[in-house]
Amino acid sequence: MMKRIAMVAGLVLALAACQGDGSTSSTKHLAPIPSATMALMASKGMSQNDPILMRSFKKESEIEVWKRGRDGKYALLKTYPMCRWSGQLGPKIREGDRQAPEGFYTVTPGQMNPNSSLYLSFNLGYPNEYDRAHGRTGSHLMVHGSCSSSGCFAMTDEAISEVYALARESFASGQRGFQFQSYPFRMTAENLAKHRLDPNIAFWKNLKEGSDYFEVAREEPKVSVANRQYAFSGDASVLAAVAQKRQRDEQAIAELVAKGVQPIRLVYDDGGQHQTFRQALSGEAGREGGSLAVSASARNRLGDVSRPEALAAGPQEIVLAANGKPKQETSSTLAYASQKPMGPSRSEPTGQSETAENDGRSVFQRVRGLFGG
Repeated sequence: MMKRIAMVAGLVLALAACQGDGSTSSTKHLAPIPSATMALMASKGMSQNDPILMRSFKKESEIEVWKRGRDGKYALLKTYPMCRWSGQLGPKIREGDRQAPEGFYTVTPGQMNPNSSLYLSFNLGYPNEYDRAHGRTGSHLMVHGSCSSSGCFAMTDEAISEVYALARESFASGQRGFQFQSYPFRMTAENLAKHRLDPNIAFWKNLKEGSDYFEVAREEPKVSVANRQYAFSGDASVLAAVAQKRQRDEQAIAELVAKGVQPIRLVYDDGGQHQTFRQALSGEAGREGGSLAVSASARNRLGDVSRPEALAAGPQEIVLAANGKPKQETSSTLAYASQKPMGPSRSEPTGQSETAENDGRSVFQRVRGLFGG
């Protein structure tokens, strides 16, 4: 027991040293894992010592935490609704584009920030080797508390406290770094059929290779970069099963296309949030001039909600022609209710959240810009 206490204390000191002077009286980074989550782990044969892995999905606005069991396989522990993400579906390209990253990242103890002004946070490690190979720029891309984003994933203070505790205990038990897989959406045949003409589709299919490996093996894929592409390696029998899954998925995509599933592109005014948060904001504050108004009670629970007016309409579903350009007669707002059920932006004074860039364009101007119009 004393050995474990010493390990946790050493980890806390290391985190503080890496993220500033550590001169804080707050102990929020030492909050225990909630009893309900401990009970959930026990019911699934997991312990707080087991390694973790995380996956995020922009379109669905969800973050998953997985735990590795005694058999070496990962199982889903819990899915957290995302309170805010910014930008569009697609990878981060440059500093200031408000894009949350997509790709495969590793989070180490040194990337955890117990002194974050956004309650608690951890750095994703952008740019990684793949990003650097493509000349991409940006820094301080985080998963953090509150409900404000300018290139980060915001989870609310309560959720980040729980996730932070899960990571802290895994690190204290010997995990050197956990994998964070960031996707535009769940890699289903339906999503890929709908987004087949998106300019990012080749990149997303590359991400799907890693997603397929994880879903088949329930093991962390070994990730490298070759010829400016993600490369995934592992057991030969798993790779064979992954190849079979890819063939089945490609057949399913072809069948959906043959049935008339139209190609689309989702265009956000500036990111989105999980339906549960949107419902809460709408219910408490109502509408004011077409924008979601953030009440004092909502702000107390969620913190600052960045650009609520950008969340009001929801994403625009643009139906595409065969050449990838919008069909002039088809453009609609996608209701947030179609997602899976379940104030100003606040930035960090120490540079822990990327600088916001707001050009003030309407969603329709953004649509034209995204398609080169």
